[in-house]
Amino acid sequence: MSAENVDLVRKAIEAWNQREPDLWRRFGSPEIEWMPAGPAALERAVYRGYDEVASGVAATFETWGVFKLHESELRDHGDSVLWLGRVEMRGRTSGLELDQEYAVHSVVRDGKITKIHTFLSWREGLDAAGLTN
Repeated sequence: MSAENVDLVRKAIEAWNQREPDLWRRFGSPEIEWMPAGPAALERAVYRGYDEVASGVAATFETWGVFKLHESELRDHGDSVLWLGRVEMRGRTSGLELDQEYAVHSVVRDGKITKIHTFLSWREGLDAAGLTN
């Protein structure tokens, strides 16, 4: 099942990069929980369920004219997947630009993502996935 989980997370990240408006309903479970990192956490620290997550994503895309994830590697951990790469961001109004490490730790159950926690460093993502001492 874990190869399918890796594929699911990769497709969800591709949908994010394409700004697919309904990506949470397509890839996430109804009880999905999203904990965005740093500048993506615009309104709150945790979004729960389709409606809250969709609202948070819409606010993020409205604020950031560019918000693209560039994959370096994916680590398969059975019921969770750790995506490691870089984030490229540019503020829609401010023009502020960021290009830095980024990690996405996703938990998958029954073919749907139930939890997504993002981090502004690989170290934080590795810690969250229980992969560091």
